[in-house]
Amino acid sequence: MLKVDDIHVYYGAIHAIKGISLEVPQGKIVTLIGANGAGKTTTLNTICGLIKPKTGKVYFEDKDITGVATQEIVKRGLTQVPEGRRIFANMPIYENLELGAYLKKDKKEVAESMERVYKRFPRLLERKNQLAGSLSGGEQQMLAMGRALMSKPRLLLLDEPSMGLSPILVKEIFSIIKELNEQGTTILLVEQNAKMALSIAHKGYVVETGRIVLAGDAKELLESPEVKKAYLGG
Repeated sequence: MLKVDDIHVYYGAIHAIKGISLEVPQGKIVTLIGANGAGKTTTLNTICGLIKPKTGKVYFEDKDITGVATQEIVKRGLTQVPEGRRIFANMPIYENLELGAYLKKDKKEVAESMERVYKRFPRLLERKNQLAGSLSGGEQQMLAMGRALMSKPRLLLLDEPSMGLSPILVKEIFSIIKELNEQGTTILLVEQNAKMALSIAHKGYVVETGRIVLAGDAKELLESPEVKKAYLGG
């Protein structure tokens, strides 16, 4: 469904991404794990068209989307939930959700998407007129995910969804991610919480300083001595 082919990304003179290649098969959860600053978010932003690689290609459903405008990529069915959630704190919950469907012109389709999101996240329905900034961290993450789902993506990119959440909320968010996948959404998940990410993923990639250093079946990576030592506390 998604293929990233040997991308190189620079920030000025800094060579941030050094030839990353990865594939996300349809219907699977693929996770990208690594330390802070390894290049995970830059990789997602390159896939989404927010950053243009100096060299290399990105393909979505066999079409080259390298350098395609982000709004066009969203229209094609690929959406990102950004790191830090990036909700509009001074707007009500329902307006945040409506913004996720800004490319949809059919009001009936938007209303149906809203209904699906409220069904998945009932807490958002209970507080739909509340300002988004008044929500807890976990609820804000649900709102960010709900906003992304309003565009009915076939591929969902999630950037550090567990960041800043309590262990109980982390379990809840990962349970939701697994359910979304079981219902047909393909997912590329970026996470520092390697254990949780690998426990729900089908395939994993380990990124270090802009390069893929390990790749394989997620369950095998969980048992890998290198991964255990670097990311799972031994």
